[in-house]
Amino acid sequence: MKKIRNFLITSHIDHGKSTLSDRLLEITQTVPLSKMKEQFLDAMELERGKGITIKMHPVRMDYKTENEEYILNLIDTPGHVDFSYEVSRSLAAVEGAILLVDATKGIQAQTISNLEMAKKQNLVIIPAVNKIDSPQARVEETKEDMAKLLGISKEEILPISAKTGQNLKELLDLVITKIPAPQGDKEKPFRALIFDSKFDSFKGIIAYVRIMEGSISANEKIHLLQAKEEGEVKDLGYFKPQLISAPKLEAGEIGYIATGIKEPGKVRVGDTIAKESNVSPFGGYKEPKPVVFASVYPENSDDFENLKVALAKLKLNDASFTFEPETQESLGRGFRCGFLGTLHAEIISERLKREFDLGLVISIPSVVFRIFDQKGKELSVYSPSEWPSPSEIKEIQEPWVRMEIITPMPYFGRISDLLKAVGGKSVEVKYFGSGNMIIIQEVPLKAIITGFYDNLKGVSQGMASMDYEILGYRPAELVKMEVLIAGKKEEALSKIVYKETAFLEGKKMVEKLKEVLPSQMFAVSLQAVVGGKVVARETISAKRRDVIAPLYGGDYTRKKKLLEQQKKGKKELKDKGKMHIPPNVFLDMFRS
Repeated sequence: MKKIRNFLITSHIDHGKSTLSDRLLEITQTVPLSKMKEQFLDAMELERGKGITIKMHPVRMDYKTENEEYILNLIDTPGHVDFSYEVSRSLAAVEGAILLVDATKGIQAQTISNLEMAKKQNLVIIPAVNKIDSPQARVEETKEDMAKLLGISKEEILPISAKTGQNLKELLDLVITKIPAPQGDKEKPFRALIFDSKFDSFKGIIAYVRIMEGSISANEKIHLLQAKEEGEVKDLGYFKPQLISAPKLEAGEIGYIATGIKEPGKVRVGDTIAKESNVSPFGGYKEPKPVVFASVYPENSDDFENLKVALAKLKLNDASFTFEPETQESLGRGFRCGFLGTLHAEIISERLKREFDLGLVISIPSVVFRIFDQKGKELSVYSPSEWPSPSEIKEIQEPWVRMEIITPMPYFGRISDLLKAVGGKSVEVKYFGSGNMIIIQEVPLKAIITGFYDNLKGVSQGMASMDYEILGYRPAELVKMEVLIAGKKEEALSKIVYKETAFLEGKKMVEKLKEVLPSQMFAVSLQAVVGGKVVARETISAKRRDVIAPLYGGDYTRKKKLLEQQKKGKKELKDKGKMHIPPNVFLDMFRS
């Protein structure tokens, strides 16, 4: 156990975690150079396509110094604000963290957020400034800012280049000398903490575990203490980074246990695995609650059960994702799903399509509202379909967040204009480090869940970063906006909007619909309605066939007769015709 070091790499998005992991795999010869590729640990096609880490990725590396051999268990973690829960789960399995900061961008919002989480777990922090090979690198400035943040001298901060490998052996030496070996008694009864899991159709649910005490071997009986489930170890071993079987796992090690349990809901992150059912479980750690909700339906109603199974499998290694069944008249049976943000929602929908080959219809995302009726009874509303009639509502409350934006000073004006558009309350503006500012503002969560992050990156040329935390609920003036297409209400397009912006939201909605809906042989009216009153309207013109084209010369009455017949036919179509809305229309409206 003295030769084991368990650590993770944490930073803001795009600061070089995955590239650093690649170089460490090369230095320790964990992966042969012939098989090495960029973002090696980002095994998901979606991660490679987007260039971001979505899932935590553990790997065991064997590292030889001049005198000793060490086992280094590394966990590569995501950086985007929507996936900070992945970082929090990794922290419980390690003793130390490499805090990585990009020398071209400096300290950003998630740097501070992830540092605070690591401090709460009492982890040893190893600070490093990355991308020192870049012509835009501000190495000394960044080291000074990090030194102030951590309360240390800047000489303690290691400058590195994950791209070229500069100073990475020195970084591994710091991991060995500074991060303590794990604690745990091999002679005590076996207990392990589950920090992640995935489904395998042959071995059942594979739990990613940190062995805290004792040891475990194949074919032994196991108990999930909080879920009160029994299983049998079908296989166990290490991450290299592929799963490599081992005869035994002991205290201090990180590895996997194939439980043999086939029901996804039985193995939960934070649960304790033990050989005996009468030992005490670990306290685990607080699971984050989803704050953004959207309805997900299969394009083909026959795929409902397949969607249910797919969601259960994704839930298995995504503790913050939730889902429960719901039904809508226009879409049939589906699920109301909870996410930590819109990127999280986009990733889940993409995984459902790519990994499970499912066509989906997804509603516009929303937050959870609290509504108090005339008798004072509280109702939690997750989607517009649950919104009560105005006469039943006494008070409406919505979630607010404390948002922290770190930006270079030249972009302060543009960001201030962006913040004015979302409203809220300015809390504090202060200077931070070399030429940076921290803007702290309290805003409604609803105002920032769609598009705000992209807009922030746009106005700051990618230099600003943000993080937020939930504050609680505050009163709000909100109304339900319904959308009528050809006179028929489409519940999936309903939206909760602020009363004062209902006209603008309705106008934007019908104009977008006019762009994405295909033309019909009859005119189609698009209406945005609030409280029975039309606040915005557009009309999609009917397709027109030139019925008089075959006629050459002759009496005009013949042409007039054909035009009258066409006009009559279009009127009948408008009265009787049914409008079929393609699933991609709902997806386009979701993205908007």
